[in-house]
Amino acid sequence: MRSVFVFPDLERAAVVALLDRLSPDQRHPWLVYGCLYPDLTGEDEHLYTDWEPAAVRALSDACGGRPSWAVHVDVSGRIDGTAEVRRLTSALIGRGGVAMDDYSDHVWTAEQIAADVTVDGLRFFDFRGHYERNRLTR
Repeated sequence: MRSVFVFPDLERAAVVALLDRLSPDQRHPWLVYGCLYPDLTGEDEHLYTDWEPAAVRALSDACGGRPSWAVHVDVSGRIDGTAEVRRLTSALIGRGGVAMDDYSDHVWTAEQIAADVTVDGLRFFDFRGHYERNRLTR
């Protein structure tokens, strides 16, 4: 599975309500758009355990401190998932917040995601570009 971490500028209850609307029949994790598995995770559940220190610093700098919780979205490897990830991320951070993916240490805003901005040669959730970059450097 591929992952995205979303840090909405919303109360947890509002995020739960949004996810409940998108997935009324399943929770923890929710099933959204048939291929995304979002769930809430906090520092007490080892949110930053596998993160590189540079990624944690970038997130902390962007947020003015280290967020204590996130929406961790697993993406099925059976499908591309890019459109679905962008749609869910936009719904979660459209009014504020940031997201990070498995492919860079960049902290993405909703505006950057919507504009398909490239940072260090990669777009948000650019698993293909990341794969190609790694294939060429081997």
